[in-house]
Amino acid sequence: MRKVVATWWPLAASWLLMSLEMPALSAVVARMPDPKINLAAYGGVVFPLALIIESPIIMLLAASTALSKDMASYLKLRRFMMVSGGLLTAFHALLAFTPLYYVVVEGILGVPQEIVQPARLGLMIMLPWTWSIAYRRFNQGALIRFGHSQTVGIGTVVRLGTNLLVLTVGYMGGRLPGIVVASGAVACGVMSEALYVGMMVRPVLKNQVQHAPPVVPPLSWAAFYAFYIPLVMTSLLTLLANPIGSAALSRMPRNLDSLAVWPVVTGIVFMLRSLGVAYNEVVVALLDERGAYASLKRFATTLSLATTGLLLLVAATPLSSFWFAKISALPADLAQMAQLGLWLALPLPALSVLQSWYQGALLHGKRTRGISESVVIYLVTSAIILGIGVAWGGTTGLYVALFALTASVATQTAWLGWKSRPILRQIREDDVSTFRNEESRQLHPIS
Repeated sequence: MRKVVATWWPLAASWLLMSLEMPALSAVVARMPDPKINLAAYGGVVFPLALIIESPIIMLLAASTALSKDMASYLKLRRFMMVSGGLLTAFHALLAFTPLYYVVVEGILGVPQEIVQPARLGLMIMLPWTWSIAYRRFNQGALIRFGHSQTVGIGTVVRLGTNLLVLTVGYMGGRLPGIVVASGAVACGVMSEALYVGMMVRPVLKNQVQHAPPVVPPLSWAAFYAFYIPLVMTSLLTLLANPIGSAALSRMPRNLDSLAVWPVVTGIVFMLRSLGVAYNEVVVALLDERGAYASLKRFATTLSLATTGLLLLVAATPLSSFWFAKISALPADLAQMAQLGLWLALPLPALSVLQSWYQGALLHGKRTRGISESVVIYLVTSAIILGIGVAWGGTTGLYVALFALTASVATQTAWLGWKSRPILRQIREDDVSTFRNEESRQLHPIS
């Protein structure tokens, strides 16, 4: 258990600090001119589209953690990262700087007209986002694989510190629109973290990766793509729910209010979900060690109860009013929307822990198809509920979207649990067998 905690907490700190980005950004933009428009532009257009563009490389962290076992494997993955990061950045530029933007944002998403131009400016500023994320996540995987997960947490401190510096300068200056300050802070943050991780990985490559025993058989492109393509589909389909959600919110009652409140509510929820998301790499890194099953499962149970309890404490006490009205600086009507919506997200922290437990087992067993299947279930569930909400048109879009998110994550988690059962059962049986053999040797030593 000590090893589980020691591996998890730097990653959790990293994810938690990263999750502070959206609340900090929302709190600053909400205190600048036209907060509703700028919050809706970032949360409803810029951030969802940026996530979709980066989706093919977002799982490089899991892939690098699992596969960067020697220098040859590391170099193969680095080649993939460089090419895919460059191509995706080119696509980002095509979307932000050409008329394709209006086809997507006005024609497909159908967002309120007043946020179209501010969102385009924000998307232009976010151009360095994708390549920086690819480089950072790939090298973080190598750091985790070779026992340097604490460096990941420090990198997130660098990113958040840069974010806060840019947000502060932009707010104090008072001349730039909120969308410019928000997008500039995020872009500068990811670039600074990528630079830091790049510097920190160099001695690890020289002193550890270079001397690691070669993988037998060597990692081939066929083996890599068989492992990674299901993960790409997983991230793509998962993140596709964000623009679908934006399109649905834009077509339901109180659309601008819902788009503005959405990043604020999901921001605080993700702070607690991030502690469970961080557990995925812990399971991948430790599940193949002898006796790890029981400790990993016990930790997952404890973390699920703790994170759910914390969110319940916020939702059921004046802490929610303090957070949304004072910290996030939402107007009274939007703060009330956020407080009511928070109850619909109550199961999400525990579900995130369980997802990491089950998904880590599937990654360990190299059965990533089950992960892709679970995301299809997630996306279909979300689309059905959002479609019903749009067709009905009888309630505020924020509540429909939050219910769709929770229901979709629940069905996805259930499928992951079902698909990972054979792997976890085999690991449990192997651990029990190992324990009994060791106990037998202690009771009957060979003279």
